[in-house]
Amino acid sequence: MRRLFPVTDMTAGPAAPTAPAGPAPDAGDGDWSLDALADAYAYPEGDGPWLRANMVSSLDGAGQHGGRSQPLSSETDMRIFGTLRGLADVIVVGAETVRLEGYRPARAREAFAERRAAAGQGPAPVIAVVTGSLDLDFSLPLFTAPLVPTLVLTGSAAPAERVRAAREAGAEVLFAGDGTRVDPVLALAALTGRGLRRQLTEGGPRLLGQFVAAGVLDELCLTISPTMTAGDAQRIAGGPPVAVPTRFRVASVLERDGFLFTRYLRS
Repeated sequence: MRRLFPVTDMTAGPAAPTAPAGPAPDAGDGDWSLDALADAYAYPEGDGPWLRANMVSSLDGAGQHGGRSQPLSSETDMRIFGTLRGLADVIVVGAETVRLEGYRPARAREAFAERRAAAGQGPAPVIAVVTGSLDLDFSLPLFTAPLVPTLVLTGSAAPAERVRAAREAGAEVLFAGDGTRVDPVLALAALTGRGLRRQLTEGGPRLLGQFVAAGVLDELCLTISPTMTAGDAQRIAGGPPVAVPTRFRVASVLERDGFLFTRYLRS
């Protein structure tokens, strides 16, 4: 894997008080070690929450193909995917993505065990599912057999029978909004209040669009896949447009086999 940006000091990334630590030493065209990737994608220091999104896009702007992101991915992309999960306290995901991608309980690789323990983290990140209707299959292992209980974020007027079904399956239900709508600001505040400050969202596009519109997205890790899909697949973020485009600045760019692994921080 090659680092394309920053290009100044190849042994240490730039020091920035609001940014995660800089990339690890360049490892040529081979895969970086998991430790090197963890250093490159470390969360910033401090007690405040940090919301990071991890998404993949084709060259022509598709965030998925055939309803799933996997066809756009690569082996290195999945290594980074696993690294981001291994560093996170919580993975925030929309109900539609849970259904389409077949979400299972999160597992952190053994390589991250010591790092997680030193940071006071549990054995695996919590998965928090955002859903207004709670239209989910609560018999799935995501709810019945996680290493740490799955959270369900919903509105105060969510169907009582679905709330009960979620709890009976072993999930913890958190209310974050009026009616059946989940307020993205309240949802993240609820997670932060439980000590889950290193936050990672993997979509889907509608949920990411809500975070962007609410102005709470701190960082975007975007894999640009060297593929063209055509079709009418959604972009990585959807929903109503923001009044003024949110500006981000590039923090790092890595490359392997034509894939670009980029990190952008909110300006």
